Amino acid sequence: MTIEDEVKGALRSVIDPEIGEPIEDLGMLGPIRIAGGIVEVTVLLTVEGCPMRETIAHDVTSAISALPGVDEVRVSLNPMSDEQRAALTDRLRAEAPGPQIVFADTNVVAVASGKGGVGKSSVAVNLAAALAADGLRVGILDADVWGFSVPRMMGLDGEQPAGFEGMVLPLEAHGVKVISMGFFVPEETPVVWRGPMLHKALEQFLTDVRWGDLDLLLCDLPPGTGDISISLASFLPEASMIVVTTPQEAARKVAERAGRMAERAGLETIGVIENMSYFLCPDCGAETRIFGEGGGAEAADSLGVPLLGRVPLVPAIREGSDAGTPVVIGDPHSAAAAALRTAAGEVMRLSEARRPPRAAATAADVFTPVAPMAYPPSEREG
Repeated sequence: MTIEDEVKGALRSVIDPEIGEPIEDLGMLGPIRIAGGIVEVTVLLTVEGCPMRETIAHDVTSAISALPGVDEVRVSLNPMSDEQRAALTDRLRAEAPGPQIVFADTNVVAVASGKGGVGKSSVAVNLAAALAADGLRVGILDADVWGFSVPRMMGLDGEQPAGFEGMVLPLEAHGVKVISMGFFVPEETPVVWRGPMLHKALEQFLTDVRWGDLDLLLCDLPPGTGDISISLASFLPEASMIVVTTPQEAARKVAERAGRMAERAGLETIGVIENMSYFLCPDCGAETRIFGEGGGAEAADSLGVPLLGRVPLVPAIREGSDAGTPVVIGDPHSAAAAALRTAAGEVMRLSEARRPPRAAATAADVFTPVAPMAYPPSEREG
């Protein structure tokens, strides 16, 4: 193997931070010149003012510097030509031609609750982070358009996703790809949309966002049984759903309604997660059942599905959500993290088990065409 082969091999580890693929596969790797211990590499940026240029240069330098015999690395950053950019655009769009929903090989699981305040979003982000930490390719779609909270919980508050030739590139945190209405409007701004606008927003999150290859897409639904839940069922009829509740009777009754809504819409509820099952004293370890007991198990029995986990009420979950570090990452040895990891494994196992074989899928199986639209939608269209 020549030194140039070794350099190219090392550069396979350099991933474009926005598109999420090796720069070589994206046509971003230009000429490589080697003279003695000096390696000069040209990287072709997708846009001239690429905000991640320094990150890419650093990653290229680090990858090559680790090779034996390399004394110095010089990285030149040049924009792609119009022809090169067009070729990359054609390649990316070929993976999902036109505005279409492409999740035939992805497990899609909606995370629902009958009422707000039960910790549904906290559960969703921790399930996603736990599975990503196990090496799975995971995305989370924050479909709670009115009450979006996933950006803050994932440490992405105030961030904005990049766009490339009409496509939206999801942000990534803790190994999870994330899209949310919170990336497009200030956190304090209310989203006042009616049913048609909500339908369009969800449609665009599924069609205009370049999710790439995922093992699991989690959809954090708004509380209740409204427009978003019905729209998700129409876009992704093979999606399954888990219901989050607390032990108390009022939450349990409403959670059951959410589960039955899924059945009427054609979605299959695969399990229940009971959150805030008990308060775990940080000093003595005593368990206090603040919200009662048994609501999760009763909801699961009523819906005919398993209880996937009982998550204790501990300050670390709230602290992690506020800090942007899910408890499964920030405090992985805690009882809450253990319960959430177990639930995450069950969610993945059950969603995978219910999916039909896909080896012989046709184009009609893979793509569900939808009408093209602008992004983001205008409130006037509502």
